[in-house]
Amino acid sequence: MEKLQPTQEAAFEQIMKEYGTRILRLITFLVKDRSLAEDLTQDVFVKVYRNLPRFRHESSLHTWLYRIAVNECKGYLRSWSVRHILPQSWIRDESVHSAERLVMERAERDQLVQAVLSLPPAHRQVISLHYYADLSMAEMAEVLGIKEGAVRTRLHRARQHLKQRMGEEDAWEWKTNGWNS
Repeated sequence: MEKLQPTQEAAFEQIMKEYGTRILRLITFLVKDRSLAEDLTQDVFVKVYRNLPRFRHESSLHTWLYRIAVNECKGYLRSWSVRHILPQSWIRDESVHSAERLVMERAERDQLVQAVLSLPPAHRQVISLHYYADLSMAEMAEVLGIKEGAVRTRLHRARQHLKQRMGEEDAWEWKTNGWNS
């Protein structure tokens, strides 16, 4: 019997299930506004749906998706409204966790999130792609459209800024808890 090929709709549904939450979190992290991130995530998946038949598999699917997401965020951050109106909300972790876990991790996470959110957009991008999305240097270079050396430099500078913002003791804890590679 012939192997059945999934339809575009089925493939898209699978992509949404697998990457929807990850893309939303990445965008939320980059634009600092949950409701805006939901809108941008919807725009990303509209673009994915429209361009899925033209995906050439020259890169991995997740690299392609993250590139679309980062480009959507860059476009938004370059827009007039962002340069002239300050965002009013901050990232909130709306996923369900046990109360004990939230209490134990909240202060550390909040401090780290605030430090990362205070970074310039280019540094937030490399931090989120490296630590959250777990992309390699080559994949990050492809997503951001820059050379690997530039990615390494941005990541190094972002780490240095985080160390300054968090203080040496907090930065050491951050590194030893598995965030540094």
